[in-house]
Amino acid sequence: MVNITHKSNTLRKAVAVASIIVSLQETIRAINEKRVPKGDVFSFAKVAALFAVKKTDTVIPDCHPLPVEFTDVRFSVHDLCITVEVEVHTIYKTGVEVEAMHGAAVAALTLYDMLKPIDPHIEIQQIKLLSKSGGKSDRKNTEAINAAVVVCSDSISQQKATDKAGLAVVDKLKQWQINTLHYTIIPDEVTAIQTAIREFVNNNIQLLIFVGGTGVSKRDVTPDVIKPLLEVELPGIMEQARSYGQERMPYAMLSRSVAGFIQNTLVLTFPGSTGGATEYMDALFPAVLHALSIRNNEPH
Repeated sequence: MVNITHKSNTLRKAVAVASIIVSLQETIRAINEKRVPKGDVFSFAKVAALFAVKKTDTVIPDCHPLPVEFTDVRFSVHDLCITVEVEVHTIYKTGVEVEAMHGAAVAALTLYDMLKPIDPHIEIQQIKLLSKSGGKSDRKNTEAINAAVVVCSDSISQQKATDKAGLAVVDKLKQWQINTLHYTIIPDEVTAIQTAIREFVNNNIQLLIFVGGTGVSKRDVTPDVIKPLLEVELPGIMEQARSYGQERMPYAMLSRSVAGFIQNTLVLTFPGSTGGATEYMDALFPAVLHALSIRNNEPH
């Protein structure tokens, strides 16, 4: 199976449809008048669709088992066409498109099976996804955002170690079409951090990410320097990041990261480990970019 452990749970929805064409108007009348020998066609097909949605992972090899929070099966008839519409909701790491399509497909097959004795020319014409929502594809960044990444580390600034976490953040930003105009390394010093903030805020950098110095050692001063400078603190951002990290390793709770706005620059502080920094990117992006839209007075 595809690894989805880096994803976050979100409300995901999908609607799929299947179309069945009968050859006789008498077939439609038999359905409406409940004269089909095998029974109530729509009731049977609805139950079959519900079972299919819940059992998708057992018949489609790469589908993950997931909690199905809601399923609705709807039927409509237009002339000789019967349409089955299946809507599925979940709160999980991956979408429910295949579950909805599987439900629609099995409902269509059930209709075919029940109607073929009275209409041998019935056809299943199409099964397709009508809509989906809730994944990261819904929140693609369409704005031109300029970013700066500042690595705070005594050892890296002294060339006793090499940076991996900051470069990993730069690579992740590329995935969201965010241009990193500045990448720099500074020591864990109060004045160096303050100077970097002034420089990038005054140069209209919209997204400023500090990597490192968020732990509990005596040299970890990044949050202590940045928090008093925040004009609008956004505690929920780092609450989400820590919660996401804690589900993956037991020390995420020790992070003292902060986030907020200084003028119109969104400032984020990430851990200095490569794993921690990439986890914060996975936890926060692209949803965190909505803060920039709101700050720019764009409609919610």
